[in-house]
Amino acid sequence: MKPFIHDNFLLQNSISESLYHETAKDLPVIDYHNHLDPEVLARNLPFRDISRLWINPDPYKHRAMRINGIPEAGITGDTTDQEKFHHWAQTFPKTLGNPLFHWTCLELKRVFGIDELLNEENAARIMNNCNGQLAAGGFSPVELLRRFDVELLCTSDDLLDDLQPHSMATRQHNIPVLPSLRGDTMLGFQNPRFRDWLDRLEGQTNTTIQSLEDYQEAIVKKLDSFEEAGCQFADHALDSGFRFTHPSPSVARTLFRKCLSGEKPGKADDALLKSYMLVFLGKAYAARNWTLQLHIGALRGTSSRLSQLAGPNGGYAAIGNTADVESIAALLNTVESTGSLPKIIFYTLNPADNETFASLTGSYAEDGVPGKVQLGPAWWYNDHLHGIRDHLMTLANYGLMHHFIGMTTDSRSLLSMSRHEYFRRVLCNLLGEWVEKGYLPGDPDLLASTVQAVCYGNIKKWITQKNNIHVNEKIKE
Repeated sequence: MKPFIHDNFLLQNSISESLYHETAKDLPVIDYHNHLDPEVLARNLPFRDISRLWINPDPYKHRAMRINGIPEAGITGDTTDQEKFHHWAQTFPKTLGNPLFHWTCLELKRVFGIDELLNEENAARIMNNCNGQLAAGGFSPVELLRRFDVELLCTSDDLLDDLQPHSMATRQHNIPVLPSLRGDTMLGFQNPRFRDWLDRLEGQTNTTIQSLEDYQEAIVKKLDSFEEAGCQFADHALDSGFRFTHPSPSVARTLFRKCLSGEKPGKADDALLKSYMLVFLGKAYAARNWTLQLHIGALRGTSSRLSQLAGPNGGYAAIGNTADVESIAALLNTVESTGSLPKIIFYTLNPADNETFASLTGSYAEDGVPGKVQLGPAWWYNDHLHGIRDHLMTLANYGLMHHFIGMTTDSRSLLSMSRHEYFRRVLCNLLGEWVEKGYLPGDPDLLASTVQAVCYGNIKKWITQKNNIHVNEKIKE
């Protein structure tokens, strides 16, 4: 029987096959947005159990197991690694049509050479096979990155996180591991722990924060430390319900003083203060030539029960309402009017927003900067076969797909790097399909140049070289 993951998996004609095998397949991977732990990469300790590598860090699998009726204790609780693996083996055959089916098969094939479809009957044997390979060596975090030909990656880091593991991993392993700023705590004015976070910020910056200006000064000091560590991306979540309303400086100062006194702002005041700070931060990011990533449209406050059991990133959030595009356009317009709009990536969780934001990417162009505003890759609930195709077609219809900066994993799992292969196969197949239907000419150079640009070339150009980090020779011009 032919293996499910074969050389031409997802490639449905000779043009698609040629584009993938001759152009896309061997391009290095630049994963510019993920949630890998930089300390794990710096320590580079080998994995001893397949569940700890493959099951435990993956909220996508956790969500599927919940839907399959697996008790939470057997997913994120204190049951054994063996039990968790078997729970995933029980769930996997039921993921037909879900991207987890494809991803699971790719991960087992590419990392462990396993072609069998996982199920309850073969679970123990496959687990023992994987654990035996792990014990034999060659599966440390950095060795896994090299298997996927990862050239550079950017993790997601809070403003107060220690950035030493990034430099340690970069120096020791010859793969640049750069921080990127996850900025949500800076705008967490309604969070009961905001005052504690502010105290830590004061301590790390040797700043006494008694005003909004003091707060901004302390933030700038931390931005400078991120800059020194090679940071090039900042990331803010504009969840379902975000409304931009830009206040005057005096109103913002008054609202921040209330936060300092321990008063939790109401919804309207919180929006005002967040809006003011987003404009300030947008200008600060532009001054450093960083890219601002906006993750739009998640509904995170769903199950308080699962929040307590599985933590804030447990895989139980949902797609929110369609975004208030006028509000987000007003944010960008306000920042642009200062002459300091950074490069922007929109990640839209509600697929109904794709066309809206794809059209918005043409509204904030800059002379000599191709693709300054991007509709980011199909994100979270949308990075499946049809979601990626729809996203690429939207890019082509409303913008210039040639300037797209390509796929990123947005994942906590090292094995998710296989999603770059998945994306590349979908892209090559779509282009081959268009040629076969007569939508595009069969010009191999024209097609290959787009594949090379989207899968690697465009994001490589976006990665600004920093003088104070060791950079792999591959990414030097």
